[in-house]
Amino acid sequence: MSGHDIKLEVCVDSIKSAFAAEAGGASRIELCSALGEGGLTPTVGTLKTLKELSFNLPIFCMLRPRRGTDFVYSDEELHAVLTDMSMLRENGADGFVFGALNPDRSIDAEKCRMVLSKAEGLPVTFHRAFDLTDPKRMHENVELLKELGFKRLLSSGFRPTAGEGVECLAQLIAKHHRDIIVIPGAGVKVTNLEEILTVSRCREFHASAMETASEDYSVSTTSRMECDVTMGKQDIDPYYGTCQNVVRKMVTIATAMSSR
Repeated sequence: MSGHDIKLEVCVDSIKSAFAAEAGGASRIELCSALGEGGLTPTVGTLKTLKELSFNLPIFCMLRPRRGTDFVYSDEELHAVLTDMSMLRENGADGFVFGALNPDRSIDAEKCRMVLSKAEGLPVTFHRAFDLTDPKRMHENVELLKELGFKRLLSSGFRPTAGEGVECLAQLIAKHHRDIIVIPGAGVKVTNLEEILTVSRCREFHASAMETASEDYSVSTTSRMECDVTMGKQDIDPYYGTCQNVVRKMVTIATAMSSR
């Protein structure tokens, strides 16, 4: 199919999930906090601990200072992003994941340039903020991302999941694969992975690789304390982490597809 290995990037928000991704055969992790909020900037302590524990995969750190789907950042928020970035880079980050938009949903080139400059040569992925931009200008926007210096683009093809947007992803990959790596992500599961890989012909894909039973999560990775005190959304939606076996299944599928 591809003539090269198809790499799996696993998004994680805990040390336990990071090691599950490594044990399952992932090629890289996207380190976040709060995946339940779509993934926010991770703590320096989490990154530093992984490095001290001899975690062997490249670690790309999310740069997202708050929740929300606008990705329109104030100067103060960008200052926080750049401050986090400096500390993460100094503590061993191998790359970063970032995206910023203008109020009209166009790409905020100025803020992106500032982040790319601060990366000091480390690769930066433009994340799914891309999926909020105008689909009619998708090729023009990818050209802008390439000009700015982004090495990868994470996208679901302007749809809620990569499975639904796979035809659009295939168009992006066919046109731009020589200059930027387009990574299908969002809703990628064992059950739809082969179709996504076949149609998109991607070189890399992105998943949380959580254990599921059909469409429902099976086993929580944290314990629920029985008490009258609530701490937020996790009291309703238990925390689930990356499953080593799901990672391994995905890697097995990708390996088989690579040899076709």
